[in-house]
Amino acid sequence: MDLREIIKHNKQNVKNIIRLITKEEENEDLEQEVYVKVWKNADKYKEQGSFSSWITTVAKNVSKDYLKSAYRKKQAITTSDENVLVIIQDKKFSPEKKLIQTERQKQIIKAINELRPKFKEVILLCEIEGLSYEECSKKLKCPLGTVKSRLYNAKKELAEKLKDLM
Repeated sequence: MDLREIIKHNKQNVKNIIRLITKEEENEDLEQEVYVKVWKNADKYKEQGSFSSWITTVAKNVSKDYLKSAYRKKQAITTSDENVLVIIQDKKFSPEKKLIQTERQKQIIKAINELRPKFKEVILLCEIEGLSYEECSKKLKCPLGTVKSRLYNAKKELAEKLKDLM
């Protein structure tokens, strides 16, 4: 089995499957993982279907595993300014009020980003994403009391940083 030939004949198909499942334009790491798995497990391939169908299945499974992975979940917790602005943006304001509101939101985002990681994590999950304390506790794999304590301390710290806005 020549791996170069396999890659050459299946490259576009693998890219398309990864793009379709992960909704990401490019993910060379996943492509590489697919070919590594194909190479390592070539002896397990049973000639019940076409070889390209087997590679397609491997690509699907690698993509699904990626979506379930801790790396992907951690990326979902981190957020950019634009995403937070879209989430908390209120469309009822006049242009002047919108500008003021946008500036306030930028200050809030900046204050959230300056929090310690554990506080930031809890604020994003509970206040921005709207998870319950229990859901947040499960996601962070920590006791419910810890979530409540971190949220209290994070809000206290934010209130101090944002006292000019109040």
